[in-house]
This record gives sequence, C-alpha cells and structure tokens, in this order.
Amino acid sequence: MNEILSITQILRVFGLFFLTAIAELLGCYFPYLILNQGKTAWLWIPTAVSLMVFVWLLTLHPAASGKIYAAYGGVYIFTALLWLRFVDQVALTRWDILGGVIVLIGAGMIILQPQGLIR
Repeated sequence: MNEILSITQILRVFGLFFLTAIAELLGCYFPYLILNQGKTAWLWIPTAVSLMVFVWLLTLHPAASGKIYAAYGGVYIFTALLWLRFVDQVALTRWDILGGVIVLIGAGMIILQPQGLIR
C-alpha cells in the first residue's frame, strides 16, 4: 500500500518530537541553573512542570518503542544543538552543524520509512 504522506502529518510528528525535546531540555536546564549557577530554588517549580509536560508529551507519541525513541533521539540531538546556539550562546562548529543534520536525516528516515511512525 503506497500512501502519500501529507506535510501536515510530517510536521505534526516532527513538531511533537521537537516540543518533547524542549520540555526535556528545560527539565534539565533549570536544575543546572539552581545547582551550578546559584539561581533561586523557586526554579524547582518550572523544573517539575517541564518534566511533567515532557512525560505527558511522551504519551502522545504513537507507541513506546525503540523506533520511537531512536527517532526522538535524533530530533533531541538537533534541538540540543539549537539550544546550545541560541540559549547558551555558544557558536556551533561546522562539525556540530553537520552532525545535527546527519542525526535529523536519520530521524527522518526512521519516521518516514514505509512502516515508519506516520500512518
């Protein structure tokens, strides 16, 4: 069965992975600020909220399987590099960019394959 994937389906899956990665990054970033940079302990509240959102977003993925986690891992790496550049203000090397593109292509291959994550 050869179905044509709609751009909406593709954007929905990648968007869900991206939002999940942002929630996970926030859940790690706030404790970093508290523990390593002496920021207010009140940041534990958004830490808990972002980790709860992260877990909730995981439940929205098609299934809890190695294929989902492998594809998510690629999107997470790419998102973490964007975080490094735009939040931490660290310039990315061409190797960082190439690696990010490679893992994003890999995630895309897992997501878009004929028996992939979009049905």
